[in-house]
Amino acid sequence: MAEPDSRDPIARARRNWEDAGWGGEVASGMEAVTSVMRAHQILLARIEAALKPFRLSFSRFELLRLLAFTKRGELPISKASTRLQVHVSSVTHAIDRLGEAGLVERKPHPTDGRTTLVAITPAGRELVEKATVVLNDVFSDIGMPDDESEALVGAIRSLRRFNGDF
Repeated sequence: MAEPDSRDPIARARRNWEDAGWGGEVASGMEAVTSVMRAHQILLARIEAALKPFRLSFSRFELLRLLAFTKRGELPISKASTRLQVHVSSVTHAIDRLGEAGLVERKPHPTDGRTTLVAITPAGRELVEKATVVLNDVFSDIGMPDDESEALVGAIRSLRRFNGDF
């Protein structure tokens, strides 16, 4: 492992943890969790800034992108919730906001009266395609080379698997 930068507050926090007697796996775990949380803040800020001109949050973008990827441009709300790995109430809130903007609409399921579909509108499809181009600029340069990015994904996949995410 490379020597930490003396300006890194997370590395300083690890040293404090170790000095307090919580070394080894505890200090390493604290540093990993804190680093992931900070990386999330940094990347989400970049993503939100890229999406701001489109008046989209990342969660609303994800819903539009999911719908645009489907064959018919629509899904049951519960299935959208499952695929996005968020509570159905979060999807419902996003649908409300996107619906007010004319980007999605609710539709009755053709064969199941208990199920409501969410469908992307032509305006929603047009907006998500434009937003995707801008967001891909962020995704293409997250601040690390591809091999490090792939190693990070592998490490996080292990963490997700261990914690029952899939």
